[in-house]
Amino acid sequence: MSDLKKIKDEYLSKLNGKLNLLELNKIKSELFGKNGLVSSQFKKIGSIAESERKKFASDLNVIKDELQNLIEFKLDEIQNVEINKKLEKEKIDVTLPERNFVRGKIHPVSQTIDEISSIFSEIGFSIEEGPDVENEYNNFTALNTPDNHPARDMHDTFYLDEKKERLLRTHTSPVQIRTMLNDKPPFKIIAPGRTYRSDSDQTHSPMFHQVEGLHIDNGINMGHLKGCLNYFIKEFFEVKKIKMRFRPSHFPFTEPSAEVDIGYEMKNGKIIIGEGDQWLEILGCGMVHPNVLKNVKVDPTKFQGYAFGIGIDRLAMLKYGINDLRSFFDCDYRWLNHYGFDPLDVPTNYRGLSR
Repeated sequence: MSDLKKIKDEYLSKLNGKLNLLELNKIKSELFGKNGLVSSQFKKIGSIAESERKKFASDLNVIKDELQNLIEFKLDEIQNVEINKKLEKEKIDVTLPERNFVRGKIHPVSQTIDEISSIFSEIGFSIEEGPDVENEYNNFTALNTPDNHPARDMHDTFYLDEKKERLLRTHTSPVQIRTMLNDKPPFKIIAPGRTYRSDSDQTHSPMFHQVEGLHIDNGINMGHLKGCLNYFIKEFFEVKKIKMRFRPSHFPFTEPSAEVDIGYEMKNGKIIIGEGDQWLEILGCGMVHPNVLKNVKVDPTKFQGYAFGIGIDRLAMLKYGINDLRSFFDCDYRWLNHYGFDPLDVPTNYRGLSR
């Protein structure tokens, strides 16, 4: 008890003196920090004889409460003094005109990601995320992309080391690899996010946005893929019917692979989706290559699945009439004010916000 009384008397004396905020915080730390004097006393309770333990704990709690209450009182006192000093020095002229208020807008890319996520969540897809900085295995090797593939060229990919082991991901497919390595099938996910490639013109940007989709289960086939994409395209472009065709293509991570085209026509300089005899390529897809499944320890004789990749920026351009991809990244408030979405407007439906 002598130690407790010594601590109490010493710090009551300190706290009753004139203190500033820095000094008060120092005292608080000395008493109640991880290795503070009072904190250390609580750690000794278990080693005290049982006959004395109850009284020691009771006395310690009384001292703790007394010191804590005094610290809180001193803190309020110091803060009140500071506030009064500011009130004396700082005066507000209430006759001044109010500052200009500018309400922000939701970026079209953010809006499009929300819409895509909402549509796919309605048919059972969960949303997964991964890092922008990836390792070579997840981004290329696990996705059946060999060393001599053009995508591995320094002119196409941003590598972060000389050994080409770390890079800015070129697609969000590595999220699929991470998901499958960390879990067991079935998988039904989408992975929206930023991606990076060494390319820049009116329709390409060094940084852009993609959403990858993956569905692995028993008995999955191309019919499931077509039904999924047909539903998504109609919901996203808000049309009742859509002309869609699968055109044979090649991707290292799918077999068979296809590019998906949708029908459209031009009216008054605008693209009208779902009508006309012209075709527009919007995404790539296919059945997941057996080698990819083997790389993530999924048996391709038991499980099959499809995957697809969609350029989010290009979908936004098609839906909202934006004709230059570079404008997404120019940080021009005038552009955002025109194409952005008002977060305070009443929703026009359960997904989008009115312009």
